[in-house]
Amino acid sequence: MEIIIVIATVLISAIIFIPIGVAIRKKIAESKIQGAENEAKKILELANKEAENKKKEEIFKAKEQIIKERQELEQEIRERRGEIQKQETRIIQKEENLDKKEETLEGKLKDLDKKYQELEEQEQELQNKMEEEMQKLQKISGLSQEEAKKILLTETEKLIKQEKAAIIREEEQKAKEESNKKAKELLTYAVQKCAADHTSETTVSIVNLPNDEMKGRIIGREGRNIKTLENLTGIDLIIDDTPEAVILSGFDPLRREVAKIALEKLIEDGRIHPAKIEEMVEKAKEEVSLTIKSEGERATIEAGVMGLNPDIIQLLGKLKFRTSYGQNVLNHSIEVSNLARIMADELGLDTKRARRAGLLHDIGKALDHDMEGTHVEIGVDILKKYKENPLVINAVEAHHGDVEPLSLEAVLVQAADAISASRPGARRETLEAYIKRLEQLEEIADSFEGVDKSFAIQAGREVRIIVKPEKISDADMTLLARDVAKKVEAEMDYPGQIKVNVIRESRAIEYAK
Repeated sequence: MEIIIVIATVLISAIIFIPIGVAIRKKIAESKIQGAENEAKKILELANKEAENKKKEEIFKAKEQIIKERQELEQEIRERRGEIQKQETRIIQKEENLDKKEETLEGKLKDLDKKYQELEEQEQELQNKMEEEMQKLQKISGLSQEEAKKILLTETEKLIKQEKAAIIREEEQKAKEESNKKAKELLTYAVQKCAADHTSETTVSIVNLPNDEMKGRIIGREGRNIKTLENLTGIDLIIDDTPEAVILSGFDPLRREVAKIALEKLIEDGRIHPAKIEEMVEKAKEEVSLTIKSEGERATIEAGVMGLNPDIIQLLGKLKFRTSYGQNVLNHSIEVSNLARIMADELGLDTKRARRAGLLHDIGKALDHDMEGTHVEIGVDILKKYKENPLVINAVEAHHGDVEPLSLEAVLVQAADAISASRPGARRETLEAYIKRLEQLEEIADSFEGVDKSFAIQAGREVRIIVKPEKISDADMTLLARDVAKKVEAEMDYPGQIKVNVIRESRAIEYAK
């Protein structure tokens, strides 16, 4: 019961005090809203005042900027007007000067016309006087004007011909001297740039033995081993008193190399009998064949020649075992190729063609022991077979003067071949062949009528001929030298070139008594 009374009391209190609280809160809220509105009005008024002030300030600044720009514009207009006035003044002055110059030129033209008329009158007078003088000269000389002109032209032409001949002789002499100088410089430069080895080849090879007992094993029972080796290789084995060595003798370097390799292999193996000798000789031939191929490839690389047929490269490799007057033909061919290439490069010619022709110029020597014909003919046939460049074939065919060279590169191959062959130590001859060549050279010189004495000098590079002055005149000396040179070329075989030097000496002798 008491709880109900308490609840009822609370409810009644709530009903009474809630409206009162709401009324109080409403009044408080209304007073706050009124205060906020008043505050807002004040803020708006301040903002309006600030905006107005800011607006006035910006308007003032804009006016000042407009006034400033207007003043600058007016100043620029004034300056441009001043410049325009100055230009107008200059133009007026120039027009006045041109008017004055025009008047001056008109006066000068009038003076020139007057002087031109005077000169025409003077020219006419001179022409009349010249005609009068010409008539007088014709009467005195008895010659017409055409005849006198013809005589004068004839004399002038003679003088011009003499002067022209003198100038031509002088220029020819200068050209010869200059060309000789340039040629010597070019050859010297080429020789200096191309260093080469000139070790002379021999006709024997030496194989060292481990001991002297090996000589008996090489000879074999009743000499059957040595005979088998000699028959299979075509090389003579000389077993003499030389300690611990066997000498292989033969003029074919290829066969001598096969015999040397085979004998070295037999000595290393220790078993020496005919069947083993045959086996080792075959192996030696295979080894030499590989050497030939590698040497041919080496030559093409050193000479810088590409695109050769493999068969030609094989033939080049064979030149490793071929000699000419003791000079190795493969090394000689590489040197000729390099010399020709250097000279062609200096002269602005085709270096590829020069080096190719130089390398192939002696290719025929790889087969000249097996085929008939000169090495030049064989080489030309080989190159034609493999469809080589016609100009390269011509250079090969012309390098000994058998045909006329068709290109400058062919001439350079001739020169390079002569340089390589004539280097000191490049070639050698046996003493008998050397003496025989000197004797033959003197015999050819002595065979001509009017020759008193002849001497082969400078190791056969020159033949000096003393002629009888009463039989051979100065004019005949040139013909004699040419005839001797032609006969030497036709009848002798020699490296390089031979100088024919004809000497004619006249002496007048008198005795005082």
